[in-house]
Amino acid sequence: MLLVVRHGRTADNASGLLLGRHDPPLDDVGAEQAAAIAEVIGPVDRVVSSPLQRCRATAACIAGERLPVEVDERLIELDYGDFDGRPVGGLPDGTWERWRSDITFTPPGGESIATLGQRVREVLEELAPAAIEGNVVAVTHVSPVKAAMAWALGVGDEIAWRAHVSPGSITRIRVGDRGPVLAGFNDVAHIGG
Repeated sequence: MLLVVRHGRTADNASGLLLGRHDPPLDDVGAEQAAAIAEVIGPVDRVVSSPLQRCRATAACIAGERLPVEVDERLIELDYGDFDGRPVGGLPDGTWERWRSDITFTPPGGESIATLGQRVREVLEELAPAAIEGNVVAVTHVSPVKAAMAWALGVGDEIAWRAHVSPGSITRIRVGDRGPVLAGFNDVAHIGG
């Protein structure tokens, strides 16, 4: 099983900022979410994380003392470029409409949804064989979780704007000889969501 986990909450998430490569720590709620994720998932065979500290802290809770946390740069959040750290409602007029209608739209200095989808699919394909044999956890961010869902469903990245991914959520993808199957999405029962 491939468990794709969105990191616990940060103060910036809670205040509605676009949080791409900006690297704040988990807040107290986020730390509690990370502990709850670890408890509900239980022992796993492998933990891979985005390099950003909010993911590495969540991954460390899941791995515990038993496993190392592997870091894979391809699990990093979408690069919002000049928009990173800005309020969601503070973007220039027309930006959201353009972004939602064109997966190749690239924010100034940033990255497109299409580019993110390609790199996330690459890492998931590499993790898939291990997920057939055991439980593999990938700790990442909202946009890569959406890309993982698209990969599991065999659809394009256009669906990214039609899915909500909560901090501290778990998405389960069963991997077998016939490919990935989405077994659960945005599960937050363990954090009372």
